[in-house]
Amino acid sequence: MRLSRVAAEQRVRELRAAIRHHDYLYHVKDAPEISDAEYDALFTELKAIEREHPDLLAPDSPTQHLGGRVLDKFPAVEHAAPLLSLDSDADPAAVERFTDRVRRLVPDATFVVEPKFDGASVELVYERGNLTRAATRGDGRIGEGVTENVRTIRSVPLRLRPAGGLPSFLAVRAEVMMRVGAFEALNAGLLAGGAEPFANPRNAAAGALRQLDPQITAQRPLEIIAYDVLEARGELPHTQWEARERLKAWGFPTTDLVWRAPDAATILACHAELAAQRDDLEFEIDGVVVKLDDIAQRALLGTTSHHPRWAFAFKFPPRKEVTRVLGIIASVGRTGVITPVALLRPVELGGVTVSRATLHNRHELERKDIREGDRVRVQRAGDVIPQVVERVDEPDRKRAAPFAWPSQCPSCGSAVVERGPFVVCPNGFDCPAQLAARLQHFGSREALDIEGLGEESAKLFVATGVVRHLPELFDLRVEQLVELDGFATKSAQNLIDAIQAAARPTLARLLYGLGIPEVGVTVARALARHFGQLQAIRSATEDELEAVPGIGPKMAHQIAEFFRDARNSRILEQLLDGRVHIAQAEPLEAGTPLTGKKFVFTGGLQRLSRHDAKRVVEQLGGRVTSAVSGETDFVVVGADPGGKHETARQLNVPVLDEHEFLTLLRRHGANI
Repeated sequence: MRLSRVAAEQRVRELRAAIRHHDYLYHVKDAPEISDAEYDALFTELKAIEREHPDLLAPDSPTQHLGGRVLDKFPAVEHAAPLLSLDSDADPAAVERFTDRVRRLVPDATFVVEPKFDGASVELVYERGNLTRAATRGDGRIGEGVTENVRTIRSVPLRLRPAGGLPSFLAVRAEVMMRVGAFEALNAGLLAGGAEPFANPRNAAAGALRQLDPQITAQRPLEIIAYDVLEARGELPHTQWEARERLKAWGFPTTDLVWRAPDAATILACHAELAAQRDDLEFEIDGVVVKLDDIAQRALLGTTSHHPRWAFAFKFPPRKEVTRVLGIIASVGRTGVITPVALLRPVELGGVTVSRATLHNRHELERKDIREGDRVRVQRAGDVIPQVVERVDEPDRKRAAPFAWPSQCPSCGSAVVERGPFVVCPNGFDCPAQLAARLQHFGSREALDIEGLGEESAKLFVATGVVRHLPELFDLRVEQLVELDGFATKSAQNLIDAIQAAARPTLARLLYGLGIPEVGVTVARALARHFGQLQAIRSATEDELEAVPGIGPKMAHQIAEFFRDARNSRILEQLLDGRVHIAQAEPLEAGTPLTGKKFVFTGGLQRLSRHDAKRVVEQLGGRVTSAVSGETDFVVVGADPGGKHETARQLNVPVLDEHEFLTLLRRHGANI
């Protein structure tokens, strides 16, 4: 029966109060009083009344955890207080140095030791007790506004409990995470649906936070743990210990794994105790955070531009490299090679949490005899996919059957072929898995440099059928993209614009983007310089290809085979039939074209790290200095520039934004 307006208003108040109470008991106290079914009944009743009386819907209603409107983009948000990084070390001696340094200014210092959670850091802002803003960490001063997404996280209080002297304005730092069990269940569901699993819980949480459609975020099992009061108007906590108690009283989930420590020896003991529990914890952690407990005394120590001097992260050493194989899947790569990949219980290797490891090829898998359920030793060299080194024998454990290689490609169903130790899908661009990987490669920085065409977009386009063949990328329309998850009008238009802007690549970039076997960036440039025209390369014999410096018989054969393939020829003809126009490459200036030029950087760059930008400038003969003077030739301005920008204007030094800087580098021969 439909309730009257007055009765509905009263019932809504009762239901919201009850649901908030049970949320607090469940997420904060870990002591639920009712069953899930009883909770769901309250929630369902509240949703029904709000549907009947839309004017009663409020931003802080528990039903707003279900997700709101789709966003065009994330706004830039300035934090109420900086979200600084932490100075860190895994050496126990560094803890002694930290405590000694603090005690020189605060002789009676005591410390609080907390877990260092491995998730995505966010700022939550409350005004008069209501959540009004949430932002990612970003560069520490400015982050991305993800309020609509954070509202979907059930453990985030939309309205704070009026306890402990609730401030009129409150900014809190929290970590968004997934429980290990929830992460494994999420990955299992993705695999069952034929989708790629996430690498680790941190990546899964960060990716969920940055979905333009909040309803996608709402489907992910995200949780938060609050651990710092950043800013408040009203009575502030006096210590970190008190801050944690106040956060809990206001309704935030916090951790009980917290210790008070008077000295370095106690900190080391806490670290050891937490390390011993690490494998059994529900959340991923990678060390402990040590903080000066007295908040007022922190001002005596201050901060650097990067980290507070009153806090320190004591990292765990890399986790022992033994874990368990949860499953083995056949992964189809860009070139058609089918690689067996072990899905692992997440393990820390070289500072990175990994949950996948390559088993290389058929011969290696047979030699090592790795099976589902085995305990294995894994290693990680550089930034490559971790490798399974060997099986750890378990004499009393019954083993699963050996991995069964597919006779057909798991993506397109084509009969696989054996090429030496490799099992290969020969279907090329017509295989969905290969097409998705080739699309991503085609839009990569060294190829056509299509901003916004990443792994997720490429897979989405192929899975939904909006791109069935590579040339169809250039036929995409805004109205097609806005029908897909994660795209709004603005983001769709931005990608269409980027695709069209990339439709005039140089010959070298197009060659590299096509993913020709054996053809990397250097070989693509050599081919373009030697032949000058695409048609000349397509019709070249293997002997003519071998005449190019750096190309041997095997490489020449692979290149010739690529262009002889009728399917590849069809793709090229469709690309060049009004979709892509090869631009004439500008000749490189002789020598080092930026010799004598001095550059100064200020602000953050998006496409290059500061280190990479400096390296490219120096490769072209230029110099990078730290101060602006009358002798500076260019000041490169990124996001959030400092005073160097104004100094450049005062001295009439040319100022380049990031796009102008990259254009300058490319004009002088840099392949970026």
